[in-house]
Amino acid sequence: MDLAYTAAEEEFRARLRDWLAGTLPTLPPPPPAGDWPARRAHDSAWQRRLYDAGYGKVHLDASPTLRLIFLEETEKAGAPYVGANFVGLLHAGPTIAAEGTPEQRERWLGPILRGEEIWCQGFSEPDAGSDLASLRTKAVRDGDAYVVTGQKIWTSHAEVADWCELLVRTDPGAPRHRGITWLAMRMDAPGVTVRPLRTLAGSTEFAEVFLDEVRVPAADRVGEENDGWRVTMVTLSFERGTAFAGEVVACRRTLTEVAARARANGCWDDPVLRRRLGRLHAEFTALWRLVQWNVSEAAATGGVPGTGGSVFKLRYSQARQELYDAAAEVLGPGALDLSLPWTRERLSSLSYTIAAGTSQIQRNILAERVLGLPKGR
Repeated sequence: MDLAYTAAEEEFRARLRDWLAGTLPTLPPPPPAGDWPARRAHDSAWQRRLYDAGYGKVHLDASPTLRLIFLEETEKAGAPYVGANFVGLLHAGPTIAAEGTPEQRERWLGPILRGEEIWCQGFSEPDAGSDLASLRTKAVRDGDAYVVTGQKIWTSHAEVADWCELLVRTDPGAPRHRGITWLAMRMDAPGVTVRPLRTLAGSTEFAEVFLDEVRVPAADRVGEENDGWRVTMVTLSFERGTAFAGEVVACRRTLTEVAARARANGCWDDPVLRRRLGRLHAEFTALWRLVQWNVSEAAATGGVPGTGGSVFKLRYSQARQELYDAAAEVLGPGALDLSLPWTRERLSSLSYTIAAGTSQIQRNILAERVLGLPKGR
């Protein structure tokens, strides 16, 4: 596949760079860590700026290559991340664009792109572990609505979200992958209770969500009833395939900063550390090329990333942990200081081999779908 950029794509890059250079100095400072209502307002205001400048639609209404260029350039420039609305912009929105009806695309995509509505993801459950298909939150059809009862966990930014992309079991008698349905649920619906969870770093971006006979209109179902597993695979392909692209750029920048700190404090004299940082440099360079390959493949196959996303997610999760372990070595005693960004990122990196599908699940996917190995019994 062609990994080179066209003249039109490079023109888009240059125009975006110019806009970022003129816009970023005018932005207000980010809110204090942990103030999620303020973070929502900050992130939504940035998304609105992007929209008004003609860049708001890049996540949903542009080629995968232009999305990649956008993520690369905004990260390099130090622009705000998608933040509180990463589910809407990177997961739910692309899924609705690919699988939703014209009415659903009209209803939800505009508010997502303008930063007016925030989404969260209701997939994981306490008793399902890594086996998402064993979810037990149930939805019973009652006229023109589903009545939903159950519990979700690790729901990012649920406390400030307007909508939730929700997986429910609609046919308990069907094989477990065939009785699942993908719903869009309002977070202010009666029966929804959100309980924030505190992480190791002290933040509360995750939450438990309890659902007590919540009524969700059948019109808010994306895809057919009991076809939710297929729709979910579309969601996860975006989550694993392109959603981390900006983070690879951020890791490459952090690696440069770690090397500079090592030179300044004498750690660079250690040949073992130098080899470690050199290997990480090669690793992230290769990961970036893999991102480009995945994007090129998506462009050739209708915009949905393929199994290359699992290859990327598997290796990126480990490489990110190794990067911040190296940063901790360079920091020395400072690696215990939670006020330092590298320390917080190191704690956050521990979740990456679990989030968006565990590394064990990714290996199963690759074994079965790429290598053609038989499923485990």
